[in-house]
Amino acid sequence: MSGLAKQKKAGLLSIGFVLTQFSFSPVFAEQRPFNLGSIATAEQVAGWDIDVRPDGLGAPIGAGNAIDGEAVYTDRCASCHGDFGEAVDNWPALVGGEGTLASHDPVKTTGSYWPYASTMYDYIYRAMPFGEAQSLTYNETYQIVAYLLNMNDIIDDDYELNNKNIGKIEMPNHAGFLIPDPRPDAQSISGDPCMNDCNVPTQIIGKARDIDVTPENES
Repeated sequence: MSGLAKQKKAGLLSIGFVLTQFSFSPVFAEQRPFNLGSIATAEQVAGWDIDVRPDGLGAPIGAGNAIDGEAVYTDRCASCHGDFGEAVDNWPALVGGEGTLASHDPVKTTGSYWPYASTMYDYIYRAMPFGEAQSLTYNETYQIVAYLLNMNDIIDDDYELNNKNIGKIEMPNHAGFLIPDPRPDAQSISGDPCMNDCNVPTQIIGKARDIDVTPENES
């Protein structure tokens, strides 16, 4: 058999193997109708499936307290957020800000703004430290979150924060996110909702921030 013939035969065998592989995997074929890309493995999916719901569902098994979290925070977070969460340069503050949300310069921190401790875990594990995202272990992330909660007087320094209780932490501004929906079609307590010609009072509840950048008319 010539070299060319051997190459053609090898090519046919190769094609036949691929076709045979797909013919025995109908679900695999349906998921790839154009034979593009590849199906993610369970391990690859697990690497992306890291979201944590407000009620704590999805939080990975782990634990940490503020005492251990202080060292981790100092090593991985303080260079940007300050030794006590006061912020460095233009990086955001993580402590304080109570009573500022209605002002022109609201300071959104663990103690003044965020409604769920689980949101803190989700974001810190997903995106921090800056430039080294997802380099923290599960326990280190729990320790940092516990340290921030403690600095904002939400939990004691020896409180063990873990995957079972992170969705149960009572945050100071939790009620600030409980906004009722006044739309008639969102009301279902008294029977059929109003769908047209509804008499709904209108009230302006906010306006654009006045930053005094428009020059005044000198005349």
